[in-house]
Amino acid sequence: MNANTQYNRSTTMAACLLAASVTLSLATFGCKKSDQAGGSTKKTVISVQGSDTMVNESQAWAEAYGKVDSTVSIEVGGGGSGVGIAALINGTIDIANASRDMKVDEKAKAKANSGKDPVEFTVGFDALAVFVHKDNPLTEITLGQLASIYAEGGAVTQWSDLGVTVPGCDGSIRRVSRQSNSGTYEFFREHVLNKKDFKLGSIDLNGSKEVVDLIGNTPCAIGYSGMGYANAKVKMLKVSMKPGEPAHEPSVANTLSKKYPIARPLFLYTLGQPTEQVKKYIDWILGPQGQKIVEESGYVPVPQKSAP
Repeated sequence: MNANTQYNRSTTMAACLLAASVTLSLATFGCKKSDQAGGSTKKTVISVQGSDTMVNESQAWAEAYGKVDSTVSIEVGGGGSGVGIAALINGTIDIANASRDMKVDEKAKAKANSGKDPVEFTVGFDALAVFVHKDNPLTEITLGQLASIYAEGGAVTQWSDLGVTVPGCDGSIRRVSRQSNSGTYEFFREHVLNKKDFKLGSIDLNGSKEVVDLIGNTPCAIGYSGMGYANAKVKMLKVSMKPGEPAHEPSVANTLSKKYPIARPLFLYTLGQPTEQVKKYIDWILGPQGQKIVEESGYVPVPQKSAP
């Protein structure tokens, strides 16, 4: 072996060792970056997804809790109660927000997938409001009239059927609804339509806010959404169980007294008992700070005797 050959081999080996060393250093550096955030201790991430009705208050909870515990980061997504529950069943999130109960088959799937039973936490209540345009002269409605507007086979199609003429409207009722993955849709179908199918031809929207915004810009429209999404361009109708009975407005007092007929609980679900950090977060939500946010978001707090 001549000197040149020996030199070339030594150079090649050194280069390979250097490359391997650089690669290892980069790999190690990359791991540290993923384990740390800006050189600080890694945060615990709690992932939350589900009810669009709850997404605003859920984001408010997350922001406020970040100031209470800087070691935790709360990631919030919407998509509807069905989407959140499906993600929980698949084990891809820590908490599902839901504006309806988990179904029996959903609980069974969660148990089959994870070996754990879902655990339910009631974190507030919502009066599901019926919205019309602010210029609509109608002030109250019965559950039967709502069913006749929305349910398959229902006869009410014109505002004149309800005894009113709406300024700026051709007389037809424009039904605004939610998409079928929404807990609000499911609750309305069960408690107002008595599990009948919806009529075809409604305007089905993804989000609670979108429903109210559309009604505020559409004089002929009627729709349903969480009372926390009310604004100056719409009004909420009083609702009665049947003709001749008192109609009640959606409010905190009427929800807690059960006078308002289409109020509902708001839930968080976890797979099995929550981990330490998730439990601390849920306990905080059920405590004074979290429940104040429920009220500020336009919903009804859990009575303090029910909170831990």
